[in-house]
Amino acid sequence: MPPSPPPPGSERGFLHRVVLAYGIGMLFILVLAALWYGAEVLLLLFACALFAILLYELSRRMARYLPMRRGVALTIIALVLAVLMGAGGWALAPQIAEQAAELGSVVPDAIERLRTAVARNAFLRSILADLPSAEQIRKQLTAMVPNAGLVFSGVFGALGNAVIILCVGLYFAAQPTLYIDGFIKLIPPPRRVRAREVLDAIGDTLARWLVGKAVSMIVVGVATAAGLWVLGVPLALVLGLIAGLLDFIPYIGPLMAGVPAVLIAFSHGPELGLYTVLLFLGIQLAEGYLLSPLIEARSVSLPPALTIAMQMLFGALFGLAGIALATPLAATLSVLVAMLYVQDVLGDPADDRP
Repeated sequence: MPPSPPPPGSERGFLHRVVLAYGIGMLFILVLAALWYGAEVLLLLFACALFAILLYELSRRMARYLPMRRGVALTIIALVLAVLMGAGGWALAPQIAEQAAELGSVVPDAIERLRTAVARNAFLRSILADLPSAEQIRKQLTAMVPNAGLVFSGVFGALGNAVIILCVGLYFAAQPTLYIDGFIKLIPPPRRVRAREVLDAIGDTLARWLVGKAVSMIVVGVATAAGLWVLGVPLALVLGLIAGLLDFIPYIGPLMAGVPAVLIAFSHGPELGLYTVLLFLGIQLAEGYLLSPLIEARSVSLPPALTIAMQMLFGALFGLAGIALATPLAATLSVLVAMLYVQDVLGDPADDRP
């Protein structure tokens, strides 16, 4: 008996499903390609969003404690930041530029003097043999700034990135609902309420973390500069500034900030070098056991292994910018996993904050 012919319309339906599956696959590949090749732009936008969240949180708290509208508070904060940056740059920029230029030559020379001083010891000589030469360090210091950009490269590119973050972050903070509502409209109507809850949770987590981190950076920078000045270590101002800025990067940042200070101190004597090591250890212990627990108690507590793994991953992909943004990205992902997977998919009625 011959096989019965397929029902009318079945072949057309099968072809439609095949074309739809291939179309979805191609769209998925195109989205992945866009994310990969536009990752640096996305990192820059994430940095803009972080700055906007910081401005919004500061203006919200100012408007809550003082009888004024949030827009007025945001304007005052923007003006204060502009005045501080302008006055601080005018007053400190020549000194910082001079010390930064001197730092680029002092650190390689300090390593050379340290290498010469311990050349008599076979064990130490084997360790110092792995250290880069002075010329290699000078090249690395020269290339550090150009490789640290998000989108643009070079010194002027870094300034361009900073201007973009300041301007776009200010626009985001001035009208956050405009951009949030625009994003929510891209979500299917049945999921819009949940999407807004997730965005609110991410914003709240990052806001608390940013405010606490800003306080921690200021404390570390001031304490480091003051401690190095009391010890008599040269370039105390620029070393304190570096320590405060690199404190944004947990675990790796303090190590990066302590290396040049310790090398410079050891070049002026082993006793000064030892005191400098103790100073950095004391500051980091105080931050790790006093400031950081207070910050994490009011924001998100990330496992140290997860933070380091995220830093290694984003550092390998995007360089110094990826390392700097790894922790807030990990905090964002932790909220997304907790709310969209643990709660919505697994049905675990846990708290929104991991």
